[in-house]
Formats: sequence, structure tokens, C-alpha cells
Amino acid sequence: MTFKLPELPYTLDALEPNISKKTLEFHYGKHHQTYVTNLNNLVAGTEFETADLETIVKKAEGGIFNNGAQVWNHTFYFMSLSPNGGGAPTGALADAINKEFSSFEKFKESFSQAAATLFGSGWAWLVKKADGSLEIIKESNAGNPLRKGLTPILTCDVWEHAYYLDYQNKRPDYVKGFWEVIDWKVVGARF
Repeated sequence: MTFKLPELPYTLDALEPNISKKTLEFHYGKHHQTYVTNLNNLVAGTEFETADLETIVKKAEGGIFNNGAQVWNHTFYFMSLSPNGGGAPTGALADAINKEFSSFEKFKESFSQAAATLFGSGWAWLVKKADGSLEIIKESNAGNPLRKGLTPILTCDVWEHAYYLDYQNKRPDYVKGFWEVIDWKVVGARF
């Protein structure tokens, strides 16, 4: 199987001013592409040569895992965004958030805190557990909740390449802008 950089459902400048064209040129066009290229090179001749990304994320180790998970994580992240994003979830996801966190605002505050305080590089995730309840978790580096049997619903990339060109060292400002570009229809469908 040859992995390819997925096409974005929006133009590179569509998320401005929250995420700039320049950031997407580097983050999507260079970083994400590099993970795809590295993964294709690493899986050749291994047991993962014909595996799908989810299998690689769940079972691989070392460089194959790191690059495979970063391809999966970035694709999941970029597909969660929209120039028409923002607002709040509706339907079953909104009900589950209200049940678990008492309100969307409290959820947003908790998720923002997790994203802003993750030490080093990684990801903040909203996940669904086997019992259907929701949880916010942090994963370092290429960490992915699929490895723990959890269902990813939403993620915020807090590697510096996701925000440094736009926000420098002000990660909380990036997280604030992130809420303005979330496509809740996509996220709600994952729930």
C-alpha cells in the first residue's frame, strides 16, 4: 500500500486568521508530507507493507509507528477543520459533552487546559470510551488513543509546527483560535 497526502477540503488560506496559509504550507505541505514519505519508505519490505494506517497505529513500534501515527493524527486533525467552523456541537455529541462535563463551556475550558499544558510536543484528544462516555486525554509525541482501545473524536495538535509561525510561544492563543475553525459536523459524525 502506498500512502498519500490527503487532499484538504479547503484552500490553504481558508482558515485565516486563526491558522495562516504559511502555517498550512509548512504544517500540511512539509511536515505532514514528510511523515507520509517516511512511512512509505519505512514499511517497504516489512509486515506493514500492505497494512492500513489504523493497523500500523495499533501494532507498529519505533519509526513505523511514529510516522504512521503522525500521518493518521495529522489527517484526523486537518479533516476536523473548516473555514465555516466554530460554534458548538449539536445532537448526540452535544448531549454527551453536557452529560460528561456539565456544559460545552466547561468542556472547552478543560480541553483548552489540556492542550495548553501538555509538556513538550503532542496532542490533546477528546475520546469516547467503550462505555460511550467521553474523556479528555493528552498524548505525547505521536501518541494516539487507538492504542488504548479508545475512539478519537477530536484532537488539537500542540506540536510547535502547528502554531509557531502564527503564535510563536503563545500556545493558549493558538488553542483559542483552534475553536474558531472546528467543523462540528465532522466531529459529531465521529461520535
